[in-house]
Amino acid sequence: MFKTNEYFDGKVKSIAFTTEEGPATVGVMAAGEYEFGTASIEIMTVVSGSMDIFLPNSDTWQTFQAGQSFEVAKGVKFGVRTGGDVSYLCLYK
Repeated sequence: MFKTNEYFDGKVKSIAFTTEEGPATVGVMAAGEYEFGTASIEIMTVVSGSMDIFLPNSDTWQTFQAGQSFEVAKGVKFGVRTGGDVSYLCLYK
């Protein structure tokens, strides 16, 4: 069945499920700045809105719009900044 997750005092919420490609979450983030850690490789796709991402070994924030994806390595932390509500899909490898 589905598992729900809530982070940062309810400002980030997601629902975990299984796809043909493996485990995934679909979620929403309120405006804010967050730091996440990874336990596996994550491929995140912005569904609506946009988010600024600060990846490990990067010097700058990168902006990703609806329809764009990025990959984060296993065992690292990365920053996320949003100016408004954002929805996303995250696949775990």
